[in-house]
Amino acid sequence: MNKPLLCKLLGLVAMLIGGSMAFGLPWALPICGGNWQHEQEGFIGLVGSMIICFAVGIGLRYLGRNGDAQLFRKEAMAVVGLSWVLATVLGGLPYRLSGTYRTAGVRMNTVDAMFESQSGFSTTGATVLSDLEDPDLVPRCILFWRSSTHFLGGLGIIVLFVAILGQGSAGKALMRAEMPGPSHHTPQARMQHTAWVLFLIYAGLNTALAVLLLLEGLSLFDALCHAFGTMATGGFSTYNASIAHFATVPGLNGPLIEMTIAAFMLLAGTNFMLMYMVLIFKPRAMLADIEWRTYAVVILVVTALVVAIGLYHHDFDHCGADRGKTELLADGAGEQPLPVGNAVRYGLFQVVSIMTTTGFCTDDFDKYNSFARGVLLLLMFVGGCAGSTGGGLKVIRHILFFKTLWLEVEQAFHPSVVRPLRLGGEPVEDQELRKNVLVYFGLIVAIFVISWLLTITVEPNATWTDHGHAVEHKLVDAATCVAATLNNIGPGLGVIGATKNYTNFSPPIKILFIWRMMLGRLEIFVLLVLFVPGCWRNQ
Repeated sequence: MNKPLLCKLLGLVAMLIGGSMAFGLPWALPICGGNWQHEQEGFIGLVGSMIICFAVGIGLRYLGRNGDAQLFRKEAMAVVGLSWVLATVLGGLPYRLSGTYRTAGVRMNTVDAMFESQSGFSTTGATVLSDLEDPDLVPRCILFWRSSTHFLGGLGIIVLFVAILGQGSAGKALMRAEMPGPSHHTPQARMQHTAWVLFLIYAGLNTALAVLLLLEGLSLFDALCHAFGTMATGGFSTYNASIAHFATVPGLNGPLIEMTIAAFMLLAGTNFMLMYMVLIFKPRAMLADIEWRTYAVVILVVTALVVAIGLYHHDFDHCGADRGKTELLADGAGEQPLPVGNAVRYGLFQVVSIMTTTGFCTDDFDKYNSFARGVLLLLMFVGGCAGSTGGGLKVIRHILFFKTLWLEVEQAFHPSVVRPLRLGGEPVEDQELRKNVLVYFGLIVAIFVISWLLTITVEPNATWTDHGHAVEHKLVDAATCVAATLNNIGPGLGVIGATKNYTNFSPPIKILFIWRMMLGRLEIFVLLVLFVPGCWRNQ
């Protein structure tokens, strides 16, 4: 292991994170709507965090001053894995130093700060903050940093690192180690050029969404924060009710805002290289792509099922902002909202939000019928397309898994028949891909089972009983906790439902959540190799 080179690159990452914190500082000032009485601690916490980040960066750069050798695969995997560990710690400093409260009277401790930091960078959107709207508990400048971690982690810390600083041939190894999901669209050209293409598309979509939200009546602060959360498929909001908040504000068109965000969530879950093909006037590449077609069909079919069965079970009769209109009907003073319109509006948004692993909410889907809740839980394991900001296992892996399963079944009764694995009619030349997909599914199942058993064993029953939940639901709730963090969703069912958060979990389980969020965001092997002694030996 080339440790000097490792330190040199990690130093640059630390300074990149520290520099990014500066964008949260203006929101503490009156000119940007801040109240200094509420923002003072947040401002000081951000400045202190920046100083620490740059001190760590300079120190690592000094230790790696002789690290100019070539970056090999082993070092690239170590840089990516350790960069995300470093980002978790450094990104948590603003919460800790500002004295942010996770709930009234309880300040965030170190584990809480790292949880919120990793949730932001991994674009999970899980939170330990109980009240986002009280500036005495959470300063606006800290809220902006919280959403900024989505922007930094959405495309990938290392992708931004390579786009800005290049790193020559090392950039190729770094990007391959960080970008999750197999993709036959990954270009083989210069990595800095590719990183810039991805970054410009990502930044352009963030800008376009922020402008649209501004035109639809949101403040600049809310428009930027929700654009970051949407395009990174993260899900951090600045309001306790998430996107549902806008339907309750007079003068705002809640349904229009929701559909705008839903449209951009769909884009965020699409392979960015396919969007690049559309931009260079080759739209057929997207339509011809089997992964994107499957992604679109799954969303349409699941939405239709959730809407149809939800209508049968009356899931959408009293949802969101329309609840007040229905109550007026009982007094003979209003009109009943159209149930089909409600069903499509809320059902589509929640399906897209879960499928793309964004985790925004417009309604409490934990109150839906059993089928809807079950299918949303399954969608957590699907995710977006490879090369997107969406989490989950990726659609392409599911396609490869079922195609491989079909070939194995066929070979069981026709052992003499040998068929190649095909994608979109084209044979897949990389035969290792078939094995890797099966190994990856096996690892996910193993991690899920072990994490589930640890959660139900270590987490006390009081987490349920002390907060109005039946302990009999612990088995199912713990499973959704694992699914929601491992697949970077955020909200789940029961104790972490759409209107709940993770603040009441014990520190050991929060640490387990942190690792699961990181495992879900990166390729699993990038983190697992850090625990293999042979990876650190000099060869």
